[in-house]
This record gives sequence, structure tokens and C-alpha cells, in this order.
Amino acid sequence: MATRTVSGSAGLEIDSRSGYCNSNGIYYSKRKKVTFPQDEYLDLPTFISSQPHTNHIALVDSATGNKISYSELWHSVRSLAAGLSQIGVKKGDTIFILSPNSVHFPIICMAIMSIGAIVTTTNPLNTAKEIAKQAADSNAMLAFVTPELTRKMDDSNLPLVLISAHHFLSLSDIHQVKNPKNVSIRFLSELMASDTNQMPAVKVHQDDTATLLYSSGTTGPSKGVISTHRNLIAMVCMALTRFHSVRKDTFLCTVPMFHIYGLARIACGFLALGSTIVVLSKFGLGEMLGAIDKYKVTFLPLVPAILVALTKSEILNKYDLGSLRTVQCGGAALSKEIIEEFISSFPKIVLLQSYGMTETAGTGVSADTLEESRHYGSTGMVSPNIEAKIVDPDSGISLPINQRGELWLRGPTVMKGYFSNPEATSAAVDKNGWLRTGDLCYIDSEGYVFVVDRLKELIKYKGYQVAPVELEALLVSHPEIADAAVIPFPDKEAGQVPMAYVVRKQGSTLSEFSVIDFVAKQVAPYKRVRRVAFVSGIPRSTAGKLLRKDLIKLSTSRFKTSKI
Repeated sequence: MATRTVSGSAGLEIDSRSGYCNSNGIYYSKRKKVTFPQDEYLDLPTFISSQPHTNHIALVDSATGNKISYSELWHSVRSLAAGLSQIGVKKGDTIFILSPNSVHFPIICMAIMSIGAIVTTTNPLNTAKEIAKQAADSNAMLAFVTPELTRKMDDSNLPLVLISAHHFLSLSDIHQVKNPKNVSIRFLSELMASDTNQMPAVKVHQDDTATLLYSSGTTGPSKGVISTHRNLIAMVCMALTRFHSVRKDTFLCTVPMFHIYGLARIACGFLALGSTIVVLSKFGLGEMLGAIDKYKVTFLPLVPAILVALTKSEILNKYDLGSLRTVQCGGAALSKEIIEEFISSFPKIVLLQSYGMTETAGTGVSADTLEESRHYGSTGMVSPNIEAKIVDPDSGISLPINQRGELWLRGPTVMKGYFSNPEATSAAVDKNGWLRTGDLCYIDSEGYVFVVDRLKELIKYKGYQVAPVELEALLVSHPEIADAAVIPFPDKEAGQVPMAYVVRKQGSTLSEFSVIDFVAKQVAPYKRVRRVAFVSGIPRSTAGKLLRKDLIKLSTSRFKTSKI
């Protein structure tokens, strides 16, 4: 076995092909280490603004065409930071943002962080009750909100700063504002007109909290994830190394900026590259394709659901996508069938993949070349400066190559903990800094990471474990299926059986029997789908994650018994 020595690891010898060290059960990254800034007093916006910006234009509003140059971007950040300070925002305060994607979103975030305050964001689709709960849990003292969403802040009773789609609020914007409780309202344009000389001198330590983003809660209640400036600076440094060759590209932001993918990777990482980011304020497949055509987008970050829709869309020929050179997909592993279909449809586009969590600032595993993405079923190799373990969930023993267990990660992007939740923190991060991801994975002999499924989502059929994602990948390979999800359905004899929710393609009359038979011919008997329900759409989070718990709740309310 070829080995190499890991520097800084007491001369441990590891397998040069897989990165695995037999003596301690750790997989070390095969990628070149990234160096991080050593200045202990350094905030994320200052670090980003210190990077060489090769492009003149930083942000473009896809709907209006309005452009913000890098000089205008940093002037706006300093002005807004000064304005926030003047109205009483100070280091350690938490500021709430309720807004869809906009060119103002990164400006607001970086202005908040530059004075040592903390950013917390939420999904605009959340209810007023959910928003009030997060605002209270995070101890927010002020909220940025668009006029049409002010009604959702009623239960929060926070002072508001109104964001307009344009730089200044119009009369129609103001008329949308509902303020029954007469909370204090200010305007973003007003704060952004503040004197930059009034920006306070605040010493922000790298270990100070920068963001408090709430986990998606796909398998349970969401929790506030504490990411420090150090965590996010490390993430940006990794992005600068990984995407150095595409600095001059034009990116399209389709993923939500309130999520770690959009906020950390795009609104921070790609701005550090000096790239131009076209911001799609409202997602629609036609709007996305139109923006690629109009602005000659070269780099497109996506989630799997959008990538699948792209390969199956019948409106592609209406748009010129000739500028597009790279697609990056994150959120879940892509199956061999989906990758091959994408490559067949777009042979000139390089497909990259990545795996990360809110708890790891969106980093962890990546496939950085088309060749790596063609390692089918894998999300790539462990990111630089990150260590991994595959751990038996029952015994806690580290497992070697090609054995399934829970993926644990350790590195500079791992969160500080869950906000005001020491029990959840200790359950997620051990005393040695290892984060338990909750994902069932294995790492092969070449160091590629394969995500099998969420541990909590495995279907237990008569003592066997069935991974829903395996069946979902098989289902979407059917020519008449547009989308699918598989859930555990309770059964007295088997414990649980696989049940499929299926979205037919337009015009299809696919039957339940046909779906069951299609799967049965290609899997072991214990993996067979036993129930099928046809739906118009599969519920997903705005980051593209399947909301399996919503389907489980739906199934148990509609069906009382299962058939084997």
C-alpha cells in the first residue's frame, strides 16, 4: 500500500489513494492545504474587500438590469454600517433579514457583520408564527424586510428597515406597509445615505459570531447554527482556491441567499473572487434560462431538483445557453442516470458537485472536475483542511474503506455550536471537535465520499435497511416520471415499507402497478416499493432538500393500513 506522511499529525502514515489512516481511523483530505489569514482581529467583510477584484461589476438585478460596481458595493456597505451604528446597532446585536434574493442582500449582510453584529435570516415562505419564533429565539433587535412581507413581522414586534426592489422606496412600496402596532420603521435608502466617515471603529475577533442561520429542520425542529468570522473566512479561502480559474466568470444566483449555500458560497465566496453575480429575485425555470441568455452567464450553481428539471425541460430550445460553461450542484448526490442524462444534454458543460451543511458553512466534500463528478454516486472527495471519519452509529468505532457508517467531519468551517442549546451542541459535536453529520456514508479506495442517506430516514423493513435516495434515483430514471420521493410507511408485519410519491410527466397515465413493477425488476425484494401515490409536486425546501417529514405526515393522515 502506497503511503504518505501527514504534516502536523505526528508523522502518521496514510494510504495515498484513499487518504485513510489505519492507526487512528481518520480520512485526511487529498487536496492541497489552504492557508488562512493569521490576524486574530479580522472580520469577514474586511477580508472579502481586501481581495483583488478583477471585474468592475459586482451585482446585477436580473429583472431590472440595475448594476452595482465593486466600488459602489463597498461604499454602500460602509454607509449602511454607519447608519446602523447611528440608530443604535452595536457589536453582538442580532439583526433579522426577511427578504427574497436581491442585490441588496449581500450589502445588508456585510454591513451588519462589519460592525460586529450578527446576521440571522429566514425563509420568506415561513408563517408569521414561525418567523416570530425565530426572531425571539435569536434575540433579534431589528429586522430588514421588504414591504410586501411586513405583515409577516406583526407577531415579532421588531423595529423595521424597509428594503425596496429599487434603491429608493416608491409610493406603491410604502402603501404595502402594514403597521398596526406602530413599530418604528426606517428606510434602507435612508441608512445607505449615511456618512461613511461615521462608520465606527469596531474590533471584531475571528472567533466572534458572524451568522446565526437556522438549520432546515428536514428531520426535526430547526436550530440556530453559530458560525464565526473564522468559519466563514475559512470557507471563502477554500472557495478562492477551488474557483480561482473562474474569477472572471459571470455567476447566476438561483439559490436563496437566506440559506448557507446562497449566503456563504455565493454572496460571500463569489464576491471575494471579484466575479459578477446576476441575482435572480424569484426562481422560475423560464426566468433562469432567460437570465442565462440575456446576461451570458457562464457559471450556474444549482440544487439537484433544478438540475433534473433542466435536463427534462421542453423549453430549452427557446433560449441561447451557449455561454454556460460550468454547473455546480449541491444539496444531494446525483445518481449515475441523472449525470449521464445531463452530460448527454449538455456535453460542453462541466458539472461539479459539492456536499456541505449549515453546520460546516456549506463545505465538506466536493467534486472539482468533470472527471471527479463522473465517479458516479459520489459527491467528491474531502475538502482541503477537513478531516473525516466513518463511524459505526451503534459502537462508535471508526470504520475503514468501503464500510457504511455515519460521516463525521472536523475542520475550520465546523460551527461553534447551536445557539442557546448546549444539549444539542454536545450531541452534535464531541469534545474533540468532530461534527456528527447524521448522514450514512462510506468512502471508497480512491477517497470518494458516497452519501447513502440520512440515518434518521432509513426505512427499516423486516430488519433490513432501505435507503430512500437509492429508490428515488431509480424512479426518476423512468421516462414518464418527472420527480419522486420515497418514505417509510408503517406496517404491522414488516415494521416499515417503502412508499413512493410520484410526479408524472405531462400527458403520462402511468399506473401504481407500473411503478411498483418497474422498481421490483431492478432491486432486491426487501427494497421493493409497496405503495404509490401520485402528486402534482414534491415538497422541498428552498435549498432543494426533500421535505420527507411532510410526506410522512401526509401519508399517515391519508392511509391507515399498508399492503405488502
